Amino acid sequence: MLAPSDNLRQSLDSLKAHKLRAVLTVLGLTMGVATLITVMTIIQGANLYVEQKIANLGTNVFQIARTPFVVTDYNVVIKALRYKRIEMADVRAVAEGCSACQYTGASVSAATRVQYGDKDLQDVNLIGHTASMAEIDTRTVELGRYFTDAEDRRSAQVCVVGAGIVEQFFPGSSPLGRAIRVGNQEFQIIGVFEKVGSVLGQDQDTFLVIPMNTFLRLRGSRRSLTINVKAAGGQQLFEAAQDQARMILRARRHITGNKEEDFFFGTKESYIALWQSISSAFFAVFIMVSAISAVVGGIVIMNVMLVSVTERTKEIGIRRAVGATQSDILRQFLMESVMQCLVGGAVGVLGGFLCAVALRSFTSFPASVQTWVAVLGLTLSSMIGLFFGIYPAVRAARLDPVVALRTE
Repeated sequence: MLAPSDNLRQSLDSLKAHKLRAVLTVLGLTMGVATLITVMTIIQGANLYVEQKIANLGTNVFQIARTPFVVTDYNVVIKALRYKRIEMADVRAVAEGCSACQYTGASVSAATRVQYGDKDLQDVNLIGHTASMAEIDTRTVELGRYFTDAEDRRSAQVCVVGAGIVEQFFPGSSPLGRAIRVGNQEFQIIGVFEKVGSVLGQDQDTFLVIPMNTFLRLRGSRRSLTINVKAAGGQQLFEAAQDQARMILRARRHITGNKEEDFFFGTKESYIALWQSISSAFFAVFIMVSAISAVVGGIVIMNVMLVSVTERTKEIGIRRAVGATQSDILRQFLMESVMQCLVGGAVGVLGGFLCAVALRSFTSFPASVQTWVAVLGLTLSSMIGLFFGIYPAVRAARLDPVVALRTE
C-alpha cells in the first residue's frame, strides 16, 4: 500500500504531464463555482444593505399609514387610496391615548423645486415633520439644529436640508442661515442632515424637512399623513404600543369586530421580511443555475478521467504488476479528480470574489465577501471531485493487470 504522499506525488506528475487537458477539465467547474460565489456574495451583501439602509426605522419604531408599506398586490394599493385620510387629529389622539408610546409624530412628503441664486434643483423631496420626529427619525442632524415645536405651531419657514442640497448649492461653505426658495416661498436653513449616500442607485440626500404646519399651509391639508411612533422600551412595550395605537384608530374610525381595517402598520421587520422573500426566490434560481454549471463541470471531469483511464491502461497494468493494489489505483485516480476540482474551485472562488468586489467598487450594487462562502465553494468542489471521480477510479482499479499489459 502506497503512502498518501506517494499517491499525491504520482497524481501531480500525471496532471503535469497533461497540462492542457487538466486546465480544460477544471474550466467548467471554475465557471460554476465562480457563478455560485458571485451570487452568494451579492445576495448576502444585499440583505445587509437592506437591513442597514432601507429598513432603518429602528427596532422600537413603527409607522401607520393609509396605504400599505409593503406591497405585494397593486390592487390593495388602489383600494387603500379610497380609505379615509390620516390627519393631525389622529396623530394627537394616538399621542394622548397611547401610554406605551414614548414619542409620536407625523410625516408627509411631496416633490418640489428648490432654487438658490442661479442654481435650480427639480424633483426634490419636500418632507413635512412634526417637531417630535427629531426623536423618532433615524437621520442625524450633523450641522445646526432641528426646528422646535413652537416653530411648527407658528408655521415658521425654516428647514433642515440633506447633504445633497448642500453639495449642490453651497460647496465648501456653511449653509446655515442661508435662504433658499422652495416653490414660491423662501426658507431659512437651520440644520443639515448627515450624508446617507445612495440606496440601490437612488440618491437619498437631496431632500429638505420643514415643519408640518408649514407644509400643510403650503400644500393644503388634503393629504394623508404617516404616523410615526417610537415605543418606550423593549419588545413587550413595542407590541403594546402597536396594540394601543390600533385600538385608538379603530375606535376613531368606528371599526368593530372583524371589519377590515383601513390603515396599515409598517415595521423594520416587515421591510426585511419582504426583501428576504424576494431575494430567496432569486437566490434559489441562481443557485440552481450555478449548481447546473457545477454538475456539468463534474460530468466533464468524469468523462476526461474515463478517457485518461483508457489512455493509461498499460501504465495501470505495469503498476499492478510491480505490486500496486486496487486500492492504490483507486486512491490515485480519486486524488487526481479531487485535486482538479479543488484547483477549479479555488480559482472559481477567487474569480467570484473579484467579480463581487468589482461590482461593489464600480457600481452602487452591494456585495458582502465572507469567509464561509469561500469554504462552501471549496467544499462543493471537493464533493464534486469525489462524486464524479468514483466511477473512473473504480474502473481503473478493476482493470485486469494481464489484459492491461497486453494493451498497446
